[in-house]
Amino acid sequence: MAELIGLEQLMSRGRLPGHPVAFREGEALGFASLVVRAAGWRAAFERHGGRRQALYFDDTFEFSAALLGAWHAGVCVYLPADAQPATLARLRDEVDGFAGKIPAEYAPLSPGEGREGGWTPLSPEARALVVYTSGSSGEPTAIPKRLRQLTREVATLAALFEERLGEARVVSTVSHQHIYGLLFRVLWPLSAGRPFAAHGLTYPEDIVAALRQGPAGLIASPAHLKRLPDMLDWAQVRGNLRALFSSGGPLPLEALQACRALLGQAPVEVYGSSETGGIAWRQRTGDDALAWRVMPGVEVGTREEMLTVRSPHLDLPEGDWLRTEDRVRLLPEGFELLGRGDRLLKLEEKRVSLSALERTLLEGGLLREARVLPLEDGHRLAVVAVPSEAGWKLHGEEGKRALNQALRQQLTSRFEPSAFPRRFRYLEAMPVNSQGKSTEASLAALFDPRRPRARVLEQSADRALLTLEASADSPYFEGHFPGTPILPGVTQVHWAIHFGRELFTLPPDFLRLAALKFQRVIQPGTSLTLELTWKKERGSLDFKLTSDTGVHASGRIVFGGANV
Repeated sequence: MAELIGLEQLMSRGRLPGHPVAFREGEALGFASLVVRAAGWRAAFERHGGRRQALYFDDTFEFSAALLGAWHAGVCVYLPADAQPATLARLRDEVDGFAGKIPAEYAPLSPGEGREGGWTPLSPEARALVVYTSGSSGEPTAIPKRLRQLTREVATLAALFEERLGEARVVSTVSHQHIYGLLFRVLWPLSAGRPFAAHGLTYPEDIVAALRQGPAGLIASPAHLKRLPDMLDWAQVRGNLRALFSSGGPLPLEALQACRALLGQAPVEVYGSSETGGIAWRQRTGDDALAWRVMPGVEVGTREEMLTVRSPHLDLPEGDWLRTEDRVRLLPEGFELLGRGDRLLKLEEKRVSLSALERTLLEGGLLREARVLPLEDGHRLAVVAVPSEAGWKLHGEEGKRALNQALRQQLTSRFEPSAFPRRFRYLEAMPVNSQGKSTEASLAALFDPRRPRARVLEQSADRALLTLEASADSPYFEGHFPGTPILPGVTQVHWAIHFGRELFTLPPDFLRLAALKFQRVIQPGTSLTLELTWKKERGSLDFKLTSDTGVHASGRIVFGGANV
């Protein structure tokens, strides 16, 4: 492979003009093309003059050029995880401008004509980046990074994993808009001279197609690895998979086993956070309980069972330790993760550990995953859970109330009744964001009265069947119409889109409705069946709402836009 070049010297030292940087739709984009685009972005940022710019791009090559252009213009780049209205509105007060795939109302910058020379080494102490936590507590936290932190972490990754990849290029299901994707999909490949795919892999079929093109390293998240369909022809392409990486959340045992069976190897799991950078790694080839191995240069310890870290990936005074929120047990070969910290909450003047509640709920064998969270009033707790086979059996034979009661019974020996959760939601899988994490906001949304109670009966890569309850207390019935309430048609379409996004990876932009029909009104208390069919090649989601009385509504919802 090419020589590893630090991020500070990448543009000043350069590479041969034809050295491939990226691939876009079968076309190789060389280093000379990167220099031209980066120069154009440098000129645009210099003309603007603002020193804090938010970047959001679908195309990873264009993002890389804008990132390098910004750094060489003396700009600190702010990296939002998405371009949703709420995210951009919050950023408006934090940055001086925007660039990339941003709505016109934010006046995003465009690259211009710029001089291609004049690249000088960057300062390692430059404040290069601001990334954001996933917002698991509800509000994302900004985390600044100096350029030396990023360069050191890239060097660590190269020292650990470069030989695994060999001459392979990099493909990814993970967005470059957060730290894991940025490091593995952009900064490490740029420094190592390894070409990367300009577009992300949205669907499992895209992974197969990418591996057909030749040797590749796949950057993935648990959210994608948990959904590998066994009907695809993995055997024909897994020989081209040189290395597989996973980060952003815990990898369930079922996903690990699927990777071994379908992809022929266990992923290299990387443990860290936006704040700490990489801390440790492991590859569970045969041992499901393998300990985490600490990365070179990183030191770990404990304080009250909580992991503490001292690392060149951090920007702390020399000798200082950072305390994380993860409980660990130190071992001679590394450490074992024991779960998140206690997450204490005060209920009726008594402290309750949400983490202890979760651990106790899981011990009974009725649940595979569980998250406990406070509801908006702060005086009640709720549970979002993925039942085990035994849990679903109890739910199916005796009803949701019986499962609720069985779980509360498990808590009686350790907790007072005031700490018992009052509301429960049971899912086939936890909702996750692009980082593969379940945020508190997404879990709390499951208890929104506007969301109908639902249960997934069948699900595949392109079809799902659910039961829904048009509850009489749904706010959508209010005022529509007095005396004879019926469910509005716009609500029925909204439910189809909502569950479509939960169950499939849909493109971000709604385009239009087609073949829309409303055939029977839906009255309060109606039990419904929602059938969803996702046609990826057309970008369309077909839906049909039925009940014992027949078909109520059907139609086609068309989506577009890139999805990385």
